[in-house]
Amino acid sequence: MFIHTLVILIYVDDIILTGSSSVHLSQLLTFLKSQFAIKDLDPLHYFLGVEVHSSFDCLHLSQTKYIRDLLQKTGMLDSKPLPTPLAHGSLSQHDGLPLSSATEYRSILGALQYCTLTRFDISFAVNKLCQFMHAPTDVHLKAVKHVLRYLKGTGHYGLSLHCHSAPSLVCYTDADWASCPDDRRSISSYCVFFGNNLISWSSSKQKVVSCSSTESEYRALANGAAELSWIQSLHELHLPLSAPPILYCDNISTLRLASNPVLHSRTKHVEIDQHFVCEKVARHAVQLAYALTAEQIVDCLTKPLVTARFQELRFKLTILPRPVRLRGDVKQ
Repeated sequence: MFIHTLVILIYVDDIILTGSSSVHLSQLLTFLKSQFAIKDLDPLHYFLGVEVHSSFDCLHLSQTKYIRDLLQKTGMLDSKPLPTPLAHGSLSQHDGLPLSSATEYRSILGALQYCTLTRFDISFAVNKLCQFMHAPTDVHLKAVKHVLRYLKGTGHYGLSLHCHSAPSLVCYTDADWASCPDDRRSISSYCVFFGNNLISWSSSKQKVVSCSSTESEYRALANGAAELSWIQSLHELHLPLSAPPILYCDNISTLRLASNPVLHSRTKHVEIDQHFVCEKVARHAVQLAYALTAEQIVDCLTKPLVTARFQELRFKLTILPRPVRLRGDVKQ
C-alpha cells in the first residue's frame, strides 16, 4: 500500500510545503489559511539563500545569488576562475605569516560553510581551512580566495535531485590516512545515496590518531554505518527499501575485519567501531562491499585532487550546472 508523505519546513515566518500528493498539499494549505494569516507564494523558487529550479522530474538546488553576493562582498567578483577548490598539496598551521587581523578570514569561511548546503564539493576545502581559524596566515587566506575563485566559475552549479529513483540506500566511505601534517590525524568522509539522489554527506578530521590505514578506514566505515542507521530510523518518511543498505569501502583489510572474528584480537584500539559495524553486518542491517579505488566517489571529500579527477567525481556526486529549461511545481 502506498502511503502519501507530507513534509513541512519552517524557519521563523517562512514555510515550505512539499509531499507526494498534490491533493493533500492543497488540503493542508487550506487548513493553514483557516487558522493563520498566510500568503501562498505558489511554486518555490528561493528559500534562505537556496534557489530551487524544478522540472517535471528534477529539482536543482543552487546558491548562485548567495555566491555572487559573497564574491562581490569580498572583492572577488572579477577574479579569474579556478577549476578546483583547493590546490594540490598539504596545508599546515605553520605555513606563511600570521595575519594582523583574522576577522576577514573568519567572516569569509563562515559564509563558505553555508555554501556547503548545496555545494559539498567544497566541503573538504572549507573543513580544512576552518582548522586554522585560531591563527590564520597569509597562505591560508590565499587558499580561502582560491575557493572563492573556484566558486566564481561554478556559481551556477548545484545539487540535482530526481524523482524517478530506486528505493535503495547506498553509502560510500573513505579515509585519507594521517594526512594532516600538524597532528597526523586522518580525514574521514562518507556520502549516502537514496537511489540516485545524494541525501547526506560529511568530510571531517578524525578525533584520534589512527595507527594504520586500516584503522582510519574502519573509523570512516563506522561513521557511514551510523549515518545509515539514523536515516533508516526516520520511519515517518515511509521510505521502504528493496534490500539492506550497501556500505562501500576501498580497503580490503577493513572489510575482512568486519566479517572475520579471528582478526578482532588485533584491533582492540578500534574495538568500539569494530563491534558497532560487526553488529550491523551480523543483523543484516547493512551489506559491506568493496569499491575499487578508481570508483571511490568520495575521494574529493578527503583530499585535494587534480582537475580531471575532481571534475569526474563532482559529476558522479550530482553537482551539476543548472538546467536551462525549468518550471516550478513545489509549493511555498
